[in-house]
Amino acid sequence: MPRAVYVLAAGIFAMVTSEFVVAGLMPQMADGLGVGVPQIGYLITAFAVAMAAGGPFLTVAVLKLRPKNALMALFAIFLAGNVLAALAPHYGVMLAARIVTGIASQAFFGVAVSLCVQLTRPEVRGRAIAVTMNGLMLGTLLGLPLATVVGERFGWRAAFWVISGITVLAAFATLAGVPRLRPAEGGGGFREEAAAFRNPRLWLVLSTSTLIIGATFSAFSYFNPLLTEVTGFAAGTVPLLLIGYGAATVIGNTVVGRLADRHTVGVQLVGLTLNFLFLAGFAVFAHLAVPAVLLMLGIGLVGVTMNPAMVTRVQRTANARPLVNTVHSSFITLGVTVGSSVGGLTIDSVGLRGPLWLGAGLAVIGIGTLIPDLLRGRSRTSDGVRQPARAQGRS
Repeated sequence: MPRAVYVLAAGIFAMVTSEFVVAGLMPQMADGLGVGVPQIGYLITAFAVAMAAGGPFLTVAVLKLRPKNALMALFAIFLAGNVLAALAPHYGVMLAARIVTGIASQAFFGVAVSLCVQLTRPEVRGRAIAVTMNGLMLGTLLGLPLATVVGERFGWRAAFWVISGITVLAAFATLAGVPRLRPAEGGGGFREEAAAFRNPRLWLVLSTSTLIIGATFSAFSYFNPLLTEVTGFAAGTVPLLLIGYGAATVIGNTVVGRLADRHTVGVQLVGLTLNFLFLAGFAVFAHLAVPAVLLMLGIGLVGVTMNPAMVTRVQRTANARPLVNTVHSSFITLGVTVGSSVGGLTIDSVGLRGPLWLGAGLAVIGIGTLIPDLLRGRSRTSDGVRQPARAQGRS
């Protein structure tokens, strides 16, 4: 595996740590900025909306640059946003900082994944994408707790300074460890990049990613109240359980990465089916400690860990260039937004188990979006049996 793939993961680690830091420091930031906790919650929403809506436009702006130069430009914008957040004198400046970092983060994801594909051989690309995406998993497992501890002990501004430091280190690692490649073959201008979106099948594939992530985040967003108010764990135990969940995502991401190249659609089918069972089981047995924990870990194994298979499927449907990857990330962010926001609405009508049932429903719909590809794969297999000389497509 090229060293540069691991360097790209370090950049994504910095981005994800910044994305989640607000969630761990809400009371402190509310006091420091003189606003209520709900207003701090809007900073999370602003980051997500900026990622989904602004990321593709920033990606278009850097399309003509060499990938390494594009990454360095995005590091600079992201660093400026985090420094602005650390120095923010009032809420308005903090809101602007979160928008800047959200846009830069999404564009970085798109360019990094595209570069990862350029750096690796076709037969190991799924595994390489999994290594890069481990930056996301480790950002949840290690980055968020680190930023939270720093913020609690030294003030919330210190957390943003630490993230700025991590960003600088990742940028220097990128300078040293990523080769200077040309833009992806066949890419370039906006028209060439945007042509991929004329394919109707791509939109169905993108919707699968939204549903996979939506199903997972409808549960993940409410693990804390579920585990304390329904299962009965003490508040101090929940962070340890979430670390276990994060460890499960790292394991699952590694396994999926090894299978994504040869069994792209099959991995997603198995993942969505298992996630449905885990989510529905959690909803039924949430009041029992051992089943609840095991089912939560199961969601970690088969939820966001579908990323390597999701990315591989999108790239095979369209291409592996930055704009497609960034728009795909926007659809993933949409899943986060839908899962967390609609999940919250279900609590009012169904109770804290409502988000779990919502997630199970989204998983079923996600399985439905795989049916055309499953039927196409079966048809190709049949053609291969009748005409052995023809190449068989990958599922």
